[in-house]
Amino acid sequence: MSLFTPRSHTDGPTARIFVISDSVGETANRLIRAALAQFPMMENPEIKNYPFIDNEEDLRGILNDALAEEAIVASTLVNPKLNQIIRDAAAEQSLRHIDFLSEMIDLIADQTGMKPIRKSGALHALDEEYFNRVAAIEFAVKYDDGKNPKGFLKSDIVLLGISRTSKTPLSMYLANKSYKVSNLPLIPEVNLAQEIWQVPSNKLFGLTASPHYIMKIRTERVKMMGMASITTYSSLDRIKAELTYSEELFSRLNATVINVENKSIEEVAQSIEQLLLNTNK
Repeated sequence: MSLFTPRSHTDGPTARIFVISDSVGETANRLIRAALAQFPMMENPEIKNYPFIDNEEDLRGILNDALAEEAIVASTLVNPKLNQIIRDAAAEQSLRHIDFLSEMIDLIADQTGMKPIRKSGALHALDEEYFNRVAAIEFAVKYDDGKNPKGFLKSDIVLLGISRTSKTPLSMYLANKSYKVSNLPLIPEVNLAQEIWQVPSNKLFGLTASPHYIMKIRTERVKMMGMASITTYSSLDRIKAELTYSEELFSRLNATVINVENKSIEEVAQSIEQLLLNTNK
């Protein structure tokens, strides 16, 4: 399963990058962000994260998708067999690939004469923060989209919002920073779980944006799914009704409201973190 950055539409050229890791993939993401910073005019680079990849079947499926999308593959795998599969795909099918880890491991082994342990996540073997982060990611997946209302009471952060307000990618981003996050899509016709009323208001964050902004994103989503361009889901009147419902609910719950319009996931996450810190002082 891929995590983190969703596909975005842009009129100009953009980078498409698949990050494949046998751990969280944080190392590769940092290096990629540093490289992308050298292209300030690029809009909405597409980054798909595939963490905890440890078998050939999953890897080949990801590589097939990368080839279909003509994406760059960035990997941090220690398993020689899996690395060879990627190298073969790069050589035989012109896959754009960069291995951030293997060459450095080989250079150190050659220089020192020592044999690497080839153990996934070795950097974090004794790192409590790392295990907390993994647990938070698993939590975010388990309690995504209100799958289990019991998760609301266990959360550090509960995100509320109508469809296409970036609840899931924001949950995953915050999970990578070790926050236990659940989220709930708001639909006027669907009754709210009673647990949501028991969550302390300082943990509740309502995500919103303007009707036209939401309509644009939903229309693009509908097109990607191959559906008719005009649906109830993407109609302006429907969106206005959903936003009115969500704003009334935010007020009743005393949730902190954050406008996500034209903001990156990182910006919104930073705002939430700062608000939490201020609340907990």
